[in-house]
Amino acid sequence: MASDTASDTASDSGSGAAPDSGSGTGSDSASNAAAAARAAGPGAGESVRIDSWIWSVRLAKTRSAGATACRGGHVRVNGERVKAAYNVRVGDEVRVRQAGGHERVVIVKRLIRKRVGAPVAVECYVDNSPPPPPRAAVAPVAVRDRGAGRPTKRDRRDMDRLRAAFGADPVPPAQDHADGRERG
Repeated sequence: MASDTASDTASDSGSGAAPDSGSGTGSDSASNAAAAARAAGPGAGESVRIDSWIWSVRLAKTRSAGATACRGGHVRVNGERVKAAYNVRVGDEVRVRQAGGHERVVIVKRLIRKRVGAPVAVECYVDNSPPPPPRAAVAPVAVRDRGAGRPTKRDRRDMDRLRAAFGADPVPPAQDHADGRERG
């Protein structure tokens, strides 16, 4: 098996070593991207931690954010909650819950341990994520004339009725006191 990977590497390096003929095709950049992904991959017999993998394929901004997501139960592999040190394998289904409740569902195609460019990272998984939900209707912001002062009790009740019409919760009264009494 080691001889197979050595011959693959030798043949890849031989084809990439040819000088550019100036054809201007994107095949050179594609081969460079594939070479970058192979270089970022683990060696023979090595594995990749899930927190490192989701960072490498740009599902998390930082590796520590990936580890925090694992600790919080936001990462599942094949339906099971996993710790940050879980070793991911090719073919695993990874579900990552991101900010706003959006969930990314990906199937692992290639293991990498170093962060690579976005075009290369996309080649390392198959994205089966559902489309994001439509944005909810947002209540219009009440605009008051400059210098009109604080809203009166009638204005406040009108704003609460408007918020209720759009399904938003009314704003709780402001509290100044430690014992929870309202401002006066």
